Amino acid sequence: MKGIVNFTPGPSQLYFTVEDHVRSAFKEGIPSLSHRTKEFESISKGTTDGIKELLGIPSHFHVLFTSSATEIWERSIQNLVATKSLHFVNGAFSNRYYEIAAQLGKAPKKIEAPAGHGFSMDIPYEDGVELIALTHNETSMGVSLPMNFINQFRDQYPDAIIAVDSVSSLPYPQYDFSKIDSLFFSVQKGFGLPAGLGVWIVNDRCIAKSEELLSKGLSIGTYHNLPTLLQHGKKNQTPETPNVLAIYLLGKVIEDFLRRGIQILRKETEYKAAILYQALSTHGLASPFVADPLHRSSTVIVAQSGEYTNAIAQHLATQGLQAGDGYGERKATQLRFANFPAHSKEQFEKLVDELEKIK
Repeated sequence: MKGIVNFTPGPSQLYFTVEDHVRSAFKEGIPSLSHRTKEFESISKGTTDGIKELLGIPSHFHVLFTSSATEIWERSIQNLVATKSLHFVNGAFSNRYYEIAAQLGKAPKKIEAPAGHGFSMDIPYEDGVELIALTHNETSMGVSLPMNFINQFRDQYPDAIIAVDSVSSLPYPQYDFSKIDSLFFSVQKGFGLPAGLGVWIVNDRCIAKSEELLSKGLSIGTYHNLPTLLQHGKKNQTPETPNVLAIYLLGKVIEDFLRRGIQILRKETEYKAAILYQALSTHGLASPFVADPLHRSSTVIVAQSGEYTNAIAQHLATQGLQAGDGYGERKATQLRFANFPAHSKEQFEKLVDELEKIK
């Protein structure tokens, strides 16, 4: 894969500084560092402080580490739902969150949008909802939720936990943290790292809800329940031996992001998305899968390429550009293109140029 630009939505292209950071980590003995040492506590604190600074996270939110975002789907349902959650489903990953709630014996309800579409702002009210599950960026479809859609639920459901899956969009979106309670991501997409680490950002309302469920005798999980994660997190530790190397690398990449500036990263993301969508909109063999620009993702662009999918992918591959396959049943008829900080403007300009050659 050396020399190949990986546009697969995850695991995706590594950020260009990761290789140097890995070398430094091995020189410093980070992979075998005990998680009960002052050295690890310093690394953990540096990474969590960096996440808070990069994303503008308020002081009443806590940053906790897990094995993956998939684990957070499960832990969030265990810790924040006694009976009922409400899921907005517009693809495979938002649906999987819903399925996990059902597998855990809850009574989830879902509101589902057709493939490639977003949701209306006019949402009917559901009684008894304890958690609203929102997938900001549906990786399988390239559909994104507008911020005003996410922000409406605080007033509509003042007592519910608002949980946002931002796995394939952070660090691009800028959230209003007064409107949400739980936010999570994993590192192999927008943060340009190898897979193996999830980051769960929760506020005090989430902690109180988990403690309430525990006091009622309900199971909220074992070593990774919220009270235990927070107890260790306050000491810049984790309940078990974590992926120390990934926490170290995440901290280093966030330092790189902070030096570039989050606003620059966001503007570059918008520029790259704009030129690719423009190219697809005028292309003879492919087009944007998501028709409504309001609901198009800026970080996972999906092309409807039909019978030309393989030919387009093969041409791009000859130029060192690896497109992502379509997801699931659309594997052979769509291409997905990740747009993360690891993908430079020059790489996107080359991608657009090569697409122009195969109209």
